[in-house]
Amino acid sequence: MHRSAHQDTFARDNLPPLDQWPELVFDLPALRFPERMNCAHELLDRWVAQGQGDRGCVIGGDGRGGELRWTYAELQAQANRIANVLVNEMGVVPGNRVLLRGANTPQMAACWFAVMKAGAIAVATMPLLRAKELGQVIEKARISHALCDEALAGELETARAQCPVLARVCLFRSEAADGLEALAERQSERFDNVDTASDDCALIAFTSGTTGQPKGTMHFHRDVIAICRCWPVHCLRANADDVFIGSPPLAFTFGLGGLVLFPLSVGASTVLLEKASPDVLLPAIAKHRATVCFTAPTSYRAMAAQAASHDLASLRKCVSAGEALPAATRQLWKDATGIELIDGIGATELLHIFISHTEETARPGATGRPVPGYRARVVDDAGRDVPAGTVGKLAVQGPTGCRYLADDRQGQYVRHGWNLTGDAYLIDADGYFVYQARTDDMIISGGYNIAGPEVESALLAHPAVAECAVVGVPDEERGQLVKAFVVLKPGTAGADDEAALVKAMQDFVKATIAPYKYPRAIEFRASLPRTETGKLQRFRLREA
Repeated sequence: MHRSAHQDTFARDNLPPLDQWPELVFDLPALRFPERMNCAHELLDRWVAQGQGDRGCVIGGDGRGGELRWTYAELQAQANRIANVLVNEMGVVPGNRVLLRGANTPQMAACWFAVMKAGAIAVATMPLLRAKELGQVIEKARISHALCDEALAGELETARAQCPVLARVCLFRSEAADGLEALAERQSERFDNVDTASDDCALIAFTSGTTGQPKGTMHFHRDVIAICRCWPVHCLRANADDVFIGSPPLAFTFGLGGLVLFPLSVGASTVLLEKASPDVLLPAIAKHRATVCFTAPTSYRAMAAQAASHDLASLRKCVSAGEALPAATRQLWKDATGIELIDGIGATELLHIFISHTEETARPGATGRPVPGYRARVVDDAGRDVPAGTVGKLAVQGPTGCRYLADDRQGQYVRHGWNLTGDAYLIDADGYFVYQARTDDMIISGGYNIAGPEVESALLAHPAVAECAVVGVPDEERGQLVKAFVVLKPGTAGADDEAALVKAMQDFVKATIAPYKYPRAIEFRASLPRTETGKLQRFRLREA
């Protein structure tokens, strides 16, 4: 490892032992990194240095009902002022962890870059986290400083009362005399970035997992740039004239990459929406003439029904990730817009997408092939490759990989030098990786292995189904029973005769996929439980 710039050595001290790391692969020439690197320079400062500081960079709300439109030079100036606040007013030293708490806004992006410039470590948190969850993150990462949107300060203050390690909190989008804006106003627009090592930790991303204690995944400055040189270059293929937009929070690595890192890596601009539900995202695409959209399959499905009412002519690329993309949703969006979705699977542990495809190589039901820079296999419990067409565990290697912060679960995620993502996949005869389920979502019923998402895809093609989730529930006779939770489309005919509707849906699934996979129980719900990032929380349905 290179000589660290971190004075606070907590991150290095709490990395897993080297023999528990996955093998890191830097096969592409673009992945040969220098010893010294600060990702803020690569993503932001270099555009200004090249004379392109007047290019549009970021658009979003100002917190007072207005809109901010910053150029690259203006974002750099704001990030530099905030970096000076961190160092001069708050006492941040390189290696300190700085909690970031805010919706998707230009100021949140400026805070993130300021933390990078100061050589500190960003720990972004989901806006909906409560005090208990924030406290777990603060204690686990030993967070000493925080920058928080004033609108979200309540839960953080509650957590802070229980976490004496959190010494300094500064509120942004605030009118207060000690708010970040007031402090930044009296700081210089110049800041000399800390000369971080390329393998100094830049961020700790906590998984959006569904149960148990949160896991902090540690990523270096070079990792931030590595993900910009793999999937975006080879699969997305965006350019400096593109306008990015989407829904995932910046605290979710899908959102950080898609809405900040990837657009800035090519000199493009990005629109940051504080709330990005389908009824907000569609008119925002039209207003800003957005060309590249990032959101989850559920959102695309909802937007497809409303697409005809909005001017989406500017859109040219749409990316789906966060959960499996059903073939029916892919087709709905293509029918509504003419755009082939780019699907991808990533993981917080690897920072972003590692299996995907281009629009030309898309195949319904398949995720795609390994992104250049990454390798992937499907293996059995012993780590041996399984034959084509056989379901097994997804194993991945690349320039990024799992390094949990002081966590015994490292040994479960990394085996024999490979990242085991917890996904069940098969590889078809053409080498495409086809998603089956999360390994803990496989249903074993009557001796058959049944993937819940496959049954969901079949149900989603039924004209009455708006959303659905399929889980296994205990059954004395079959071991597990396939049960579906279904949200009906408004105005569904025959909704008052549940028994008839259940039988119609069961018959529909039997006619679509192997009959033994049909849901033997169907329960109608008004909504389904989801995480803030849009992932189905199937465990809550199993518990119910």
